[in-house]
Amino acid sequence: MSGKFDLQKTFMVGAVQPDLIYIRRKHMVSNLNDINIISISGLTKRFKDFVAVDNISFDVKKGEIFAFLGPNGAGKSTTIKMLTTLLEPTNGRVTINGHDPKNNKNAVRKSFGIVFQDPSLDIDMTALENLQYHAVLFKIPVDIRKKRIEELLRFVELWDRKNDMVKTFSGGMKRRLEMARGLLHHPKIIFLDEPTLGLDPQTRNHIWNYLLEINRKEGMTIFFSTHYMEEAEKVAQRIAIIDRGRIVAIGSAAELEEKTKTHTLEEAYIALTGSVIREEQVNGSDRMRLMGRMMGRN
Repeated sequence: MSGKFDLQKTFMVGAVQPDLIYIRRKHMVSNLNDINIISISGLTKRFKDFVAVDNISFDVKKGEIFAFLGPNGAGKSTTIKMLTTLLEPTNGRVTINGHDPKNNKNAVRKSFGIVFQDPSLDIDMTALENLQYHAVLFKIPVDIRKKRIEELLRFVELWDRKNDMVKTFSGGMKRRLEMARGLLHHPKIIFLDEPTLGLDPQTRNHIWNYLLEINRKEGMTIFFSTHYMEEAEKVAQRIAIIDRGRIVAIGSAAELEEKTKTHTLEEAYIALTGSVIREEQVNGSDRMRLMGRMMGRN
């Protein structure tokens, strides 16, 4: 396999050591350059009287591993939905891989893969059919499609279940299949909204080691949100913290710790966002999500 790594030999789940992510991240060759693959300026989203995202601005470099953190209801998912063309901003400007989502959605959509916070697979199709359908949508050539699908299904350890209906899968299996789908077309950017939520530590390590290897070899930009502070601290090159719709801090984990005079990212995060548990506000996007879940049950 010229110039490529062997997924099975390199990333066997049972062989992953607890600190492997940290070791890989620490010694990783930086892919960063002066090109902004994501640019956000004055981005705002209102749902009637509720401001979900409030005039935020920041850039993400090509090849960067960028974490987006914040409490529930802070505006993380709403921001990701605007960046991935699922929501139109109320105000502001976004550029993704040189394209404006408002005027050129198709070019933007070809540039990224996404793993949503909520399940988005067709449960009445098999694992193989879900990936084949996605490959057709992205016009992946048939000869490449077959090889790529098998490679990814073997990586997420679902090759033996490829012909099983997704409705029979556990939550962790569905999450792994969504990860495979998001990476299928070799995107320039992968958006991960709580990608490892509910996964066991071995599977989380397995997935992150693969993502880090793709980042190193292909320069793929990784933009992810998570509630696992250690995940962001070990993996991300820069971290943006959003609270009540506004960016309250941005920098490396070390820079955020220095700014808040704390010793860990979790301590810095709490110092910046507070320790009070808040009720999550329900906005228009949340209502659409709840309606979709109810329809799915019926």
